[in-house]
Amino acid sequence: MPTRNPPAAPAALAASASSTMRNVVAVALAAILVSVAAQVVVPLPLTPIPFTLQPLAVLVVGGVLGARRGAAALALYLAMGLVGLPVFAAGGSGIARLMGPTGGYLLAFPVAALVTGALGGARPGLVRALFACAVGMVVIHVGGTAQLAALGGDAGAAYRIGFVPFLTGDLLKIGLAAAVMLLAGPALRAKL
Repeated sequence: MPTRNPPAAPAALAASASSTMRNVVAVALAAILVSVAAQVVVPLPLTPIPFTLQPLAVLVVGGVLGARRGAAALALYLAMGLVGLPVFAAGGSGIARLMGPTGGYLLAFPVAALVTGALGGARPGLVRALFACAVGMVVIHVGGTAQLAALGGDAGAAYRIGFVPFLTGDLLKIGLAAAVMLLAGPALRAKL
């Protein structure tokens, strides 16, 4: 006679459903956070890439939500933009944004969130948080400058217009993201 597994306790099912719902809400709110950060746009001279707060939000999302949820939030963000929601920089959307000069940065966002979350871990110290955010930012710039190089055919020019103008601002973003990971991350993760 085959044995049956006993039915799961209602309390365990409710706890699992509640945890799943919290994760879904966290991922959706994180995607919205990146969408809002994308609307802070400062055009820069001599580059088609504007200064935005998107990279800061990407690092925060990965560092606070962790690797899997962070990557999921950024994949959701890209999907929102692909279906026409105005979530990319300056209210942009659509496949043209992913194929254009800023597309490499956008496509690198889920990987950057994944890497930041994985390297940061659940309880990072200052050095670990800074390292995780720095590597996440490198991932963003590798994706961005690689696409610029592919579009323009010149890796040196891609580096000059896709990385150099952002160095100082991105160092500040790394520090801010690490601070959020350390100060708000533990409390936010405890609720998830």
